[in-house]
Amino acid sequence: MSGPAKNGVLIYSTHIDELSKFYEQLFDMKVIRKTSEMISLNKDGFNLIIHTPPFEMLEISFSPIKLFLTVADMKVTREKAVELGGKIFEGEWSNPIFKVSNIADCDGNHIQIREFFAS
Repeated sequence: MSGPAKNGVLIYSTHIDELSKFYEQLFDMKVIRKTSEMISLNKDGFNLIIHTPPFEMLEISFSPIKLFLTVADMKVTREKAVELGGKIFEGEWSNPIFKVSNIADCDGNHIQIREFFAS
């Protein structure tokens, strides 16, 4: 990838290294740029930027942004999320193409994980 990403997600965090490791290990994302204030991750053209907030953040907050990421095995991903300090939520839904469930990363950001059925 050359130059700034045209699409992606920005997550403000006061724990950028810990949060980056969560996404690197759970979703096999690669660090493409790192500074003391931000870490840019990429996987298959999807860019995730974890940035130290330029303002004071409340410890408990709600973000209207929800990531959705495809995984090879939902059960394994859910178990690994907990091992990495994340959370899992009850429930699983499906349609004829894929099934979904919800987890949270170690900062509490919600993520919908999708496992596509073999075609």
